[in-house]
Amino acid sequence: MPRVLITGAAGFLGSHLCDRFIKEGYQVVGMDNLLTGNIQNIEHLFPHKDFEYYHHDVSKFVHVSGPLDYILHFASPASPIDYLKMPIQTLKVGALGTHNLLGLAMSKGARILVASTSEVYGDPLVHPQSEDYWGNVNPVGPRGVYDEAKRFLEAITMAYHTFHGLETRIIRIFNTYGPRMRVNDGRVLPAFFSQAIRGEGLTVFGDGSQTRSFCYVDDLVEGIYRLLLSDHDQPVNIGNPSEITILDFAKEVLKLVDNPEAKIIYKDLPIDDPKVRQPDITKAKEILGWTPKVDREEGLQRTYEYFKKVVK
Repeated sequence: MPRVLITGAAGFLGSHLCDRFIKEGYQVVGMDNLLTGNIQNIEHLFPHKDFEYYHHDVSKFVHVSGPLDYILHFASPASPIDYLKMPIQTLKVGALGTHNLLGLAMSKGARILVASTSEVYGDPLVHPQSEDYWGNVNPVGPRGVYDEAKRFLEAITMAYHTFHGLETRIIRIFNTYGPRMRVNDGRVLPAFFSQAIRGEGLTVFGDGSQTRSFCYVDDLVEGIYRLLLSDHDQPVNIGNPSEITILDFAKEVLKLVDNPEAKIIYKDLPIDDPKVRQPDITKAKEILGWTPKVDREEGLQRTYEYFKKVVK
């Protein structure tokens, strides 16, 4: 039975990955220091004989006893609120954490998949964004701690691949949503749902003309699974190309939640906020045979059912 280590296991994406790999018949070792993760996301797995959990910060030396076939490195603060509050931890988990896990992969003879992000493209001058675009990132801006942590993660992963011959995979994740997102994580979807359910103003920055492309979590997990088991060692975009303006997205959420007290309010655009975001998924289609299956209407309905339960 193959054994996989998943870091950031108690987070939004990490917990869904734990579920998927248990379902596929793997032994799963989950690791998280709960800096931004929530243990409730994986508590349902604790009774499972093939799941074990380590409370650990991967920025410090990582030891896992026994064999490992795969490592998925998903530990990191992942929203603007997080990395503005925890800039140094964000840099350390991208740099030291990745270094530690690459070393572990070497010692175990394991294949490692690292979670990069569309943020490596920064505020892009190319649209949509394909993997051969190098990005437009401000390294000293407020978002730089996350953007550059992930760019370094890619660079050191590729260095281990070329210098040591380590089996590596790199995924660039575009905006993902679904159940288990943190209510107050500062990203646009949890913010809009929380505000609409509470009857507060939905905060739209600037004039709302900036775009995002939202991918439902089940689709993303499928893409990750296929990439891990593929033979492709270069970065691959996984996201849903269905692009929408933030203003139109706010209107979709308002229509779904249907709370007459909720209205749209406008605030100034944050520094270095990307104006556009849309993945070119040609590579994922060709190499992995992957395309997203869940459209936004269905994905938002599923996510709304979750937020109705957790928003107080």
